[in-house]
Amino acid sequence: MAELQQSQQLGKRQPRSQQIVKATTAVTAGGSFLVLSGLTLTATVILLTIATPLLVIFSPVIVPAVITVSLLLMGFLASGGFGLAGITVMSWIYGYATGRHPPGADQLDQARMKLACKAREMKDRAEQFGHQVTIS
Repeated sequence: MAELQQSQQLGKRQPRSQQIVKATTAVTAGGSFLVLSGLTLTATVILLTIATPLLVIFSPVIVPAVITVSLLLMGFLASGGFGLAGITVMSWIYGYATGRHPPGADQLDQARMKLACKAREMKDRAEQFGHQVTIS
């Protein structure tokens, strides 16, 4: 219990390098979603530009028009969804990096502490094994 409290206190005073890593992760994850959103929006607009004259010239049938419109709507919705996901990820990680404690931060901190504890255990085991090998 005391070890858990110590690690929680250490988590509140994070080193600068850890904050930089968190910020870099936020920019990478959120930026990826925003780039994906922009690419999807661009592809949707290009598809709309290409499909409209083709439908007018070659298709007097309504079914291809409905299919095209539904594909365009799905493209716009996907673009908006990726953009919203990118902004949400960036705001969550920003809140986590600045210590505002967003939902799920406890689980992330517990997982980080468990990994650190297991890493220390493995290091100690490796050192013990190394000492046993050199003694033999």
